[in-house]
Amino acid sequence: MKTNLLIIGAGISGVSIAYNLAKKGFKGIHVVDKGYFTNGATGRCGAGVRQQWATETNCLLAKASIEFFEKAKEILNYDGDLEFKQEGYLILATTKEEHDQFTKNVKLQNKLGIPAKQLTKEEALKIVPHLNPDSFLSATFCQTDGHLNPFKMTEAYYLAAKKLGVTFSFFEEVVEIIVNNNKIEKVVTTKKTYETNRVINAAGGYAHEVGKLAGVEIPVYSENHEILVTEPVEKIQGPMVISFSKNIYCQQVPHGGFIMGRSNPDVEHNHDVESTWDFLDKMAKTVVDILPVIGNLRVVRQWGGSYNMSPDRQPILGGTDQLEGFYMACGFSGHGFMLAPIVGILLSEIVMGEETSFEMAELSIDRFKDKTEFVIEKSVV
Repeated sequence: MKTNLLIIGAGISGVSIAYNLAKKGFKGIHVVDKGYFTNGATGRCGAGVRQQWATETNCLLAKASIEFFEKAKEILNYDGDLEFKQEGYLILATTKEEHDQFTKNVKLQNKLGIPAKQLTKEEALKIVPHLNPDSFLSATFCQTDGHLNPFKMTEAYYLAAKKLGVTFSFFEEVVEIIVNNNKIEKVVTTKKTYETNRVINAAGGYAHEVGKLAGVEIPVYSENHEILVTEPVEKIQGPMVISFSKNIYCQQVPHGGFIMGRSNPDVEHNHDVESTWDFLDKMAKTVVDILPVIGNLRVVRQWGGSYNMSPDRQPILGGTDQLEGFYMACGFSGHGFMLAPIVGILLSEIVMGEETSFEMAELSIDRFKDKTEFVIEKSVV
């Protein structure tokens, strides 16, 4: 089967890229996935979207994506409810070092047009009164941050892309990428062989393995993260509450339950997405420390997911000198869902040979050449 471009991965990044390319008139786009759309990290994420980051690059990418989310229903002509709510992110500083870093972060964010502000403990308690006042020193808040439904958002992209002629194959795994003279010739899956000279690696947690199939070394790895959700109760909390130092985020979602997650940085780097008792124990203790009022709620379910981590915790976007026609959208380090709109735009610009909306040097895989130290994005849970 001949195709002009093959996208590997039907999470929100891959589907956003497909939509944006098709919107520009690019023909012959086919998307394959070893599962179904949202089967991987997208369908397992915490669904939050924020602009409060510590690096300029992530701030700008997130700001552009939030601006898209605000109009996504109309742009994509989606009939359903994306459940987009801009109720803010409240980020807690629990140490003097964090307070000082957040002061710098807010200054950067304001310079970039992001309406974040630093709050005293008393001001934070007015926004979320049930916070334990002894659990933090100060906070930052941005009202235009929020959350939306990852399944519906991806479906909106998927349906819009199909209307523009994009085709999809599900439950089809890529097993070989045939390369000759530094050019892609064919991609072999468990079902068929595609003749193509362009591939976009949007394989999420499996981006490293897809790179190896093409002979491209991508410095990313998979890290297990877990989430739980409680029984629904009357609404008491609007914003997402985060603590980087205490390794927690907690949000009351539209149906009334609280969704909360944390990193597992000490676990082996693999594709394990099982849920564990250790997570449940640590999460329960942490959330009761910060938000004691929800301590008596029953857990409905918990699940594991995978972060595709890069060395500096920032995305890897674009092509590579290692292989002509091979493009990457990976290494999102836990914020792929919230950056998907701008990622789709940027990859479409790169593939089409257009001037990009943002400077790409800090997002290129080339930034890791001959380097062992990086400016790391610290605002990750």
